[in-house]
Amino acid sequence: MTTTTSLTSSTSGECTAARAYLRLLAAVRAVLDDPLQASLAAPLLAAPIAEADEALRAAGLAGNEREFLHLVAAQALAQRPHT
Repeated sequence: MTTTTSLTSSTSGECTAARAYLRLLAAVRAVLDDPLQASLAAPLLAAPIAEADEALRAAGLAGNEREFLHLVAAQALAQRPHT
């Protein structure tokens, strides 16, 4: 499976779920990179976690981690700046 194939064969909901997951990862990194915010992690991450959970359910990907992580990888590669 190539990145192009993964993205073109993915539904809009699947791409939305992958982007929500990538936003969740960015939020986790931002919160946990700052030791002063680590104790606030749960309240700060509640909204991104809920968004990712809902997007997974809506796309029918809840419980299908392998397929979902392929989509996340393809989405992350698509979002990388070209050098």
